[in-house]
Amino acid sequence: MLCGLAQAQPAGDFHQHLFSPTVAELVKVQPISATDLISMLDDAGIKRATLLSVAYTFGSPKRSFPDELARVRAENDWTAAQAAKYPGRLMAFCSFNPLKDYALGELARCAAHPGLKHGIKLHFGNSDVQLEQPAHLERMKQVFKAANDHHMAIVVHMRASISQNRPYGAQQARIFLEQLLPQAPDVTVQVAHFAGAGPGYDDPAGEEAMGVLAEAVQHGDPRARKLWFDIASLPDGKLTKEQEQRLVARIRQVGVSRVLYGSDAAAGNNLRPLEGWAAFLSLPLTEDEVAIVSTNLPPYWR
Repeated sequence: MLCGLAQAQPAGDFHQHLFSPTVAELVKVQPISATDLISMLDDAGIKRATLLSVAYTFGSPKRSFPDELARVRAENDWTAAQAAKYPGRLMAFCSFNPLKDYALGELARCAAHPGLKHGIKLHFGNSDVQLEQPAHLERMKQVFKAANDHHMAIVVHMRASISQNRPYGAQQARIFLEQLLPQAPDVTVQVAHFAGAGPGYDDPAGEEAMGVLAEAVQHGDPRARKLWFDIASLPDGKLTKEQEQRLVARIRQVGVSRVLYGSDAAAGNNLRPLEGWAAFLSLPLTEDEVAIVSTNLPPYWR
C-alpha cells in the first residue's frame, strides 16, 4: 500500500445488494438489511451506497413461480423501503428479468415509485440474456430506451451466463456498444465488474468484452460518453501480480475518473466493504489515481 493511502476512503459503495428474508431463503444466504449494511459502511468510513435490487432472481429461467411478478414487485418495494430508512445514504435501483413479458411494465412502475425512480439493475447472466439472439436484442433495445425515456440510470451485469456456457466476448460487447447504448444516450450506464463477473480477475471472456468498451472510451466514441465502470469484487485480495497489472492497465485505459468502487453483496466469501477497499488499495496504482477513484461520484448520485 502506498504511503498515505491508508486514510483514503471511497465516496460510496456503488454496487451493493440487500437480501430480504424471502430471497435469502431462496438463494441460501443470510438476510442482509439496510441496518446491517449501514454498520458495514460505517466500519469502512463510507457515506453512501447504491442498492441494486435482486428481484431479478425470481425471474431466472432456472426457477418458476406462479406469483412471479408479485414476488418481483415485493422485492423491489422492500429494497426501496430499506433505502428509505437511511435517506441520503442509500439509493435503491429496481430490477427484473428484462426478457419477461412484464419487464417494461415493471420498469414503468418503478419509474413512478419515489424510492425506485433513480435506476434499474439488469443481470444478463441471471436472466440468461444473449445479445446475439435477435429477439433478446430487440427486447433489450426496448428496455434501454424505456430507461432513457424515464431518466433512469442503468447498472448492467453484462457477463452472459457462465453456468449455461453462453457465448460472450468481443461480439457481445460490440452489440452492446453499437446497438444498446444508442438507445440510452442521456443516462448513466454503469458496467458492473468491468464487464466480467468476479470475484477476482481471471475471466478471459470478460476481459475481452471489457477491451471493446475500454477502446471505445479511450478513442472518444460518443456512444460511450456516459459509460462508467465498477470494480465490484474484482480486487479480492487473491490476485496474482500479473492479474493486478492487467486490471490496473484496464483501469488506466478507461481513465480513473470513470471507475467506481463497489464491493458487491456482503454474503458468502465476498469481501465486506472495508476489506474490499483494502484490497483495492493494494493494487499498484499511484496515490493520485486512488484519490480520484475515492472521490468519484456517479451522476445519479449528484
